[in-house]
Amino acid sequence: MPSSATRNLTESRTELSIATKNGINFIMAAAICWALIGLIWLNPDSSKQAAFFTFFAVGPMMPLAWIFSMLLKTKWSVENNPLNSLGLWLNFSQLFYFPFIFIAFYKNPADMPMALAIITGAHFFPFAWYYKAKAYAVMAGIISAGSAVVGSLVSQQDIFMVPVFMTGMLTILAMLLYLDYKKKTSPKRHT
Repeated sequence: MPSSATRNLTESRTELSIATKNGINFIMAAAICWALIGLIWLNPDSSKQAAFFTFFAVGPMMPLAWIFSMLLKTKWSVENNPLNSLGLWLNFSQLFYFPFIFIAFYKNPADMPMALAIITGAHFFPFAWYYKAKAYAVMAGIISAGSAVVGSLVSQQDIFMVPVFMTGMLTILAMLLYLDYKKKTSPKRHT
């Protein structure tokens, strides 16, 4: 029989998952940002210029997440939940990978979409535990490995395929997270 601490932890994770709908608003916002990155890399004048504009393409992330939050009626935080601030820390952890993006920008700007995609995918992994949503773990691996493969196989002029791949994978992840949310909120839900 699980201890009350384990039950409370499980209940806290389930509460976060349901109230925030597995963070789907952020995933949908990211899909739009990655579509924008794809457009930037579709016909770049130069890789360095496209890489520079890529930094700005992620700028709309938070406003888009807020808009999707309003549309989907998701919460940004769940007060009195002991795990509430952990989600923010999990997102901040990806900042420690950003030196790789700057190295790509400096050494070979055409590698920047691949580096950013790998980091984005990898940072999803702990959210599988946080939201009790296995889709995050599966897609973390698929996105990271898939971005590396796509980025390695395509020519520099076709590097837009990495953002196209990311947009597709994020769309699939959003659908899987929504299905997970619906399963958790169905009347026949098993705990």
